[in-house]
Amino acid sequence: MPRPDPLRVWLHGEHFATLTTKGAPGQVTCRYTPAALERYPINTPLLSCSLLTTPRPLDGARFFRGLLPEGDHVQALAARANVAAYDTFGLLARYGRDVAGALVIDADIPGTRDGSAVEYSRESLDDEVANLAENPLGIHDDSELSIAGLQNKLLLVSVGAGRWARPVHGQPSTHILKVEDRRYPGMAEREVGCLRLARVVGLTSIDAQTAEYADVPCIIVSRFDREHTADGTVTRRIHQEDACQALNIDTDAHQRRGKYESHGGPAFRQVAKLLDLYAVDAVGELTQLAKAVAFTVAIGNADAHGKNLALLHDAPGQVRLAPLYDTVPTLLWPKLRDTAAMTVAGRSALANPSSLGVETIVAEARAWPLEAATVRRAVREMLEQLLAVAGTFDLPDRLADFVAARAHAMLRG
Repeated sequence: MPRPDPLRVWLHGEHFATLTTKGAPGQVTCRYTPAALERYPINTPLLSCSLLTTPRPLDGARFFRGLLPEGDHVQALAARANVAAYDTFGLLARYGRDVAGALVIDADIPGTRDGSAVEYSRESLDDEVANLAENPLGIHDDSELSIAGLQNKLLLVSVGAGRWARPVHGQPSTHILKVEDRRYPGMAEREVGCLRLARVVGLTSIDAQTAEYADVPCIIVSRFDREHTADGTVTRRIHQEDACQALNIDTDAHQRRGKYESHGGPAFRQVAKLLDLYAVDAVGELTQLAKAVAFTVAIGNADAHGKNLALLHDAPGQVRLAPLYDTVPTLLWPKLRDTAAMTVAGRSALANPSSLGVETIVAEARAWPLEAATVRRAVREMLEQLLAVAGTFDLPDRLADFVAARAHAMLRG
């Protein structure tokens, strides 16, 4: 496939930036258009908190790399596109029309090639899921989509109750299907259980359900960065970025462990600084972050790293905390890590919830800065609500008792 150079970056249908590469395949230079610079003040976080508006060319390699899958998945997509796996620009040229957030990356004007959706039969969706290990994201010759992560997953378009379709030519997807790792049975239903709890305590807006395809348990979640109707028509893309993108973190560093704080990844205080700078209601967003920290500890999620925490860009220059979207209670599987991906006031012993209790979270949040009384009240109320609802939900085996015991320990600790 010929390499278009430059690529245009469209946000809500407007051309706001141009991408070029100077021969090095992993290099991506981003330059804001005159239209973007005329409309928005210098140093506005338009595309990203790490790509503030300026007339100077910017190094966009890390942000735009963050739109692509990781590990073997990006290798497979690169082979299909006949480019190198480190060729970020070439991969975006092939798969950049439906990515996380509201950006459309394309040499053409959006609408030049209309997207569509091809409905799956039950049998064809079974086949797609069965082949994900060999064909990540279920990519076809007419697929122009990408999403970050290591887990086997599909991007779907909802076309009615229980009916799913494959997005074609950059058609915005509405849902994500994630396949359960066979090494950790019960993970799908437990993640759905935790998302239901997060929704009750006001930390997510995601609808989640379990399903089984090709005899494999799966989780299907609604995309929080899309507004859509029941028939799958996307009415609006919502811009977002994960914490690694927002902080210009090299996630490929340290043998691809750069998303973890222990290997140079984001810390809660860095995310808090962005909210303090750019949120309309900074106190409200920082309080929400404190509750998210407490919830992550309460469910025992040791994989809440910088790629699993995101910011929403509601309007240019304004950000807020995105809904929680990756809520796996990893401590329920002894072979998985038991150290928090982001420390709380310097502590990371997730297996001991009393050491990461209310007062530890208060100590962490005071450095953001947030008043101790505000944090203490919000976190206690959230944990008490968890205790009240955990036993009333139809949750998977052990999960209700597990979360309730940890919430109780955090309140005491």
